[in-house]
Parts: sequence; structure tokens; C-alpha cells
Amino acid sequence: MTETPGRSLPTTSGNELSGSSDAPRKTTAKRLPEPGSRGRTTIADGVVEKIAGLAARDVLGVHAMGSGLSRTFGAVRDRVGSGSSRSSVTRGVKAEVGEVQTALDLEIVVDYGVSIADVARAVRENVVSAVERMTGLEVVEVNIAVSDVKLPEEEEEEPEPRLQ
Repeated sequence: MTETPGRSLPTTSGNELSGSSDAPRKTTAKRLPEPGSRGRTTIADGVVEKIAGLAARDVLGVHAMGSGLSRTFGAVRDRVGSGSSRSSVTRGVKAEVGEVQTALDLEIVVDYGVSIADVARAVRENVVSAVERMTGLEVVEVNIAVSDVKLPEEEEEEPEPRLQ
């Protein structure tokens, strides 16, 4: 134990001061929470939308996200390079994010011949897993609207660029 003039430092047990009795002394110092829990983390809706959009696209049988109209406008926007805040990753995804929970609405296009019920179940499982793992938020619901079925003989709906 090291001593400084006029004061005693705690012993190795931390419960006693030198020169005191053998009875443990209660400390009155305020204990801070663990460093990882100090402060607040907020997650933007767009972050959850990106995670959900990527997770949904990973499911076999999901051809695209969003309705045909939104995909057409999105393709034009992507080619023109406008400063739209909704990228193709978040197309067809809407998230409502609270402090500890989130709810998601997804609009998907499925490939012809797949079981829509199985694809929807797989999308829910993949989205819930990815969002909860990456954000720590509880996903309370994932609503899925199937807006179209992609037929094998259909061409992609991306318009040709006007300027060349």
C-alpha cells in the first residue's frame, strides 16, 4: 500500500481503508453503467429499409422489389442519375422504426412457378433475422404484398435510355 501525507489509500480488497476495523465499509460512490450502455443509439428508417431490402432479395423466388410502376420509375431515375433518396435497394420497402421495435411493409414480385406462401415465409424469416441481428431492434411484423408474378417469357420492364 502506498500512502500520501494526510490520507490513506484503499487496500487491495477495495472494501476497507487502512487503519479501519476489519468490517467491510459500504462505498457511497455512484457506479456508472457499463461503457457499452452509456448513451443512446438511433437507427434511421432508411437503414432498416436497406437491410430488409437486401435480405428479401436474397430469397430464392423473389424476382424484384416494388410494383412494376415503381421499378420503371426507379430504372429511369437510376439511369438519369437524379439525386433521389430512394435507391433500388430500398425500392418496395417501407419501415417504421421506434426506439426498440420496427415494423416493415414489403412489396415483391415473385418468379412464376414458386409457392408464394413459401417465398413469403422465407422472406419474413430472412428479413427478421437480418434486421434483428444488425440493429438489435425487435421486428414486430413484416407485411408482404405480392404485386406481380414474373413470367418466363416476359422481358424486363426497364425502358431504353432516350439519350445515347
